[in-house]
Order: sequence, then structure tokens, then C-alpha cells
Amino acid sequence: MFERFSSGYYLGTLYVEPHDGDRALIQRADHERVNEQLYATGEGLERLDAPLVMKLDTGHIPVDGDEEVPSGTLVVPDGIADETLPSRKNVLLADADRAADLLQWEGWRPAAGV
Repeated sequence: MFERFSSGYYLGTLYVEPHDGDRALIQRADHERVNEQLYATGEGLERLDAPLVMKLDTGHIPVDGDEEVPSGTLVVPDGIADETLPSRKNVLLADADRAADLLQWEGWRPAAGV
């Protein structure tokens, strides 16, 4: 789904469409698979529900998983969608280190006890 693009990002193509929710979402199984392949270290029990961080056009967005989203699709809140959507778009996926930094800057913290 994603291939190494640079030292901090992977590149993939997703069908991107707006939705009326407040979070960006991809299909839950895709989310968990990408989390496991790109973010897991292989050491002990690891969470697979941490948001992925994708760069769409010029902005970074945290992306969660949801059963209702079709595989290969990224849905984004109407507020950040532009007039070019829906369409297939190149999307950058931050690697584990960059994603952790970006999420921390946004104030995201794992749930207590996880």
C-alpha cells in the first residue's frame, strides 16, 4: 500500500473523499496492517490503534481506523477537503519516528494503562 519515499515518509495512492465527521479515517484492517508493518518495533505487546499520520497536500493529519470506510480509501473532514475531492491522490505517510513527533506536537497521548 505504501513504499519508502524518503527518510521520514512512505508514499501511497488512496482514493480521498470528504465526509461529515470530525476525524480522518481509513478502513480499520488497513489501519492495523500499516501500523503493524511500519510502526511496530517487534518488541513486546504493541498498540495497533495509534493514529497514523498522513500528509495530504500541505498539511499533516492524524488518521484513525473505522470499519465503515472501504479499503484503499481515506475520508477527510469536510473542513479540510478541497474542491478537487473526491479523487485518487498521492498521500505521504509519516514513518514511526516522525509520526510520534507530529502526534506529540498535536497533544495526542496514548490512553492510560496501554
